[in-house]
Amino acid sequence: MKDQIIQESIPAIERIITGFSDLAWGTPLLLLLLGGGLFFLVYSRLLPIRYFRHAISILLGKYDDPDEPGQINHYQALSTALAATVGMGNITGVALAITMGGPGAIFWMWVSAILGVTTKYFTCTLSVMYRGRDSNGEIQGGPMYVIVEGLGRNWKPLAVFFSLLGMIGVLPMFQVNQLTQIVRDVVLIPNHIEAGFTSNLISGLMVAILVGIVIFGGIKRIGKVTGRMVPVMVALYVLSVLVIIFSSPEKILPSFALIFRDAFTAQSVLGGSLGALVITGVRRAAFSNEAGIGTAPMAHGAAKTSEPVREGLVAMLGPVVDTIIVCTMTALALIITGVWNAGESDGITLTADAFEMALPGFGSYLLTICVTVFSLSTMLSFPYYGTKCFSFIFGARHSYLYKWFYIITIPLGATATLGTVVGIFDGAYALMAFPTMISALLLSPHVVRASREYFKKLTNTS
Repeated sequence: MKDQIIQESIPAIERIITGFSDLAWGTPLLLLLLGGGLFFLVYSRLLPIRYFRHAISILLGKYDDPDEPGQINHYQALSTALAATVGMGNITGVALAITMGGPGAIFWMWVSAILGVTTKYFTCTLSVMYRGRDSNGEIQGGPMYVIVEGLGRNWKPLAVFFSLLGMIGVLPMFQVNQLTQIVRDVVLIPNHIEAGFTSNLISGLMVAILVGIVIFGGIKRIGKVTGRMVPVMVALYVLSVLVIIFSSPEKILPSFALIFRDAFTAQSVLGGSLGALVITGVRRAAFSNEAGIGTAPMAHGAAKTSEPVREGLVAMLGPVVDTIIVCTMTALALIITGVWNAGESDGITLTADAFEMALPGFGSYLLTICVTVFSLSTMLSFPYYGTKCFSFIFGARHSYLYKWFYIITIPLGATATLGTVVGIFDGAYALMAFPTMISALLLSPHVVRASREYFKKLTNTS
């Protein structure tokens, strides 16, 4: 009787969470993210984009100075940020976007990412420009410090609001949920190993132990680990997807045509609503590259640099790598193989179906390796964000409490439903975007002024 009550209550909880998430991702947030990104693009007169090559030079370490303030170098800052974005958002996020909105949702992910380039530039420049110090006196960056240091102490409630939601939005429940799902569907069930709540719980506990060992080492250890893992995971996944795509080269152009055609016809499960299709694309793009959400500025705010503009230039590379390149590859793989409308699979299982169809016998296992690296690297980066948010409110000396809370939620995510965990991070991300974008818009004149000075100095010295 007790188990029956619990089972019956799960769909009700999921409906409440997803209902709140859908409400949060309404028109106001859509206008804030897309409208704000367009404003940054026009207001800056495409200034950061014109210096794309310079951004790559910064990333390669040409301007690194170990004596400058901060905790990690430019490359490690971007790696930490990418580890939290390049990953499950590119695999499961794309699959969810196509399942919910059809191939046309990918077009709106592109639009959001293009605008997200300048959004990342502005928010991450501000994260260095208005760095603060935590209760231990250590330099920190992020929207909460931008709000307090840039807008003033009277705005602190908005900073606290961001921090509270930030602690929820970066929980690892989604990553471990999808990791256990692919292990169950690809490894356990095909090999006739009993799979269910117990196997999910065991997987969650094993991941929790591994993550705990690393995250208690702090940002420097996270920066070193992700700095090694991100290039490997991106290369392995991209090469695998390229094999799938070019195994049927004649389908590449028709797949792009389908994306563009479906972007405006909205022939999807959304009932033909173009507005709902746009929201689906923006939501999944936000999960993929998080431009405007506020997590990446916390990583970039820790970079060793005294030039805020320089870090903003590095940060803007994120949406290009993440959404424009990697997400597009995943979408093409799903469309070319035809799995996107061939069955009832969702989330990571849909992508696994594409891998197995194109690379029979080992494709799904190859994806499992990629997903393991993707999800673990994300779970190693997210607690850094959460502890920053926790420390801002409760003090840095108590940050270990959040790390324990973070680890405890890993087995919870492993045993929860996909709808529940998606609703949790979607809702938190939506609310995090308001303080991040509002503060960036209000402080944008400072970024433009600093940009002009930086590029003028760069021109004079070159």
